[in-house]
Amino acid sequence: MFAADPAQGRVFATSRLVRGTDVTPDGRLRFDAFARYLQEAAEDDVADAGWAAPYDWRLRRCEVAIRGYPRYGERVSLRTFCSATGPRWAERTTTLAGPGGDLMQGRAVWVAIARADGRPCPLGEEFYRWYGAATGGRAVSARLTHPGPPAGQDPAGRPWPLRASDFDPAGHVGNTVHWAAVEDVLAQSAVLPVAAELEYHRPVLPGQQPQLVTVSADGLRWAWLLADTGRLASARLSFVDPGAGAGS
Repeated sequence: MFAADPAQGRVFATSRLVRGTDVTPDGRLRFDAFARYLQEAAEDDVADAGWAAPYDWRLRRCEVAIRGYPRYGERVSLRTFCSATGPRWAERTTTLAGPGGDLMQGRAVWVAIARADGRPCPLGEEFYRWYGAATGGRAVSARLTHPGPPAGQDPAGRPWPLRASDFDPAGHVGNTVHWAAVEDVLAQSAVLPVAAELEYHRPVLPGQQPQLVTVSADGLRWAWLLADTGRLASARLSFVDPGAGAGS
């Protein structure tokens, strides 16, 4: 289900041309490119507001609802706003629209991280001055809910090598790169998901050797990036519309 734009508060709009570097060989917008669109729209929003955030942000979770996939060469628009908050985190909702209407919507929960010690910190009054009205008072949890790989089984897994270009200024793998692992999973699928969710459990650091593990069951495809420290990230891909048959 797509969330509506707020009746009041800040909504930032921008646009992108879907380029050859953003798509699969058949011309479909990749999830890692969509994740980059979300992050760039958020950064452009903050820059447009002229707000100098006193902390950094770390992505905790991102849900994506899908009505259709943009194609190579299309001009798409993005609308983004703060849709909910918690004590030390905020949810940003971004809707991507094509020529025929809304196609994809991402709802991302970002945790505010103090630069001095790397710990979660309060959002502060200035954040609410810019973004509070759009939330309508809605609260959101930052709790992660994905299960680990099934116990007692040996799910199919393979090495998922890291590249030097995967790492961002924070010294760990950038959040869009995890969606590239989702694209590796989809490369083996004959159908595309109608919803996807990615949870970030631990930073992926230089020197780690992640394993990509996948399991399919009940219209879902699960994927995990695992290392010696445990789960690094997990993804849930839904191929059956959860609202189908429920009436509307």
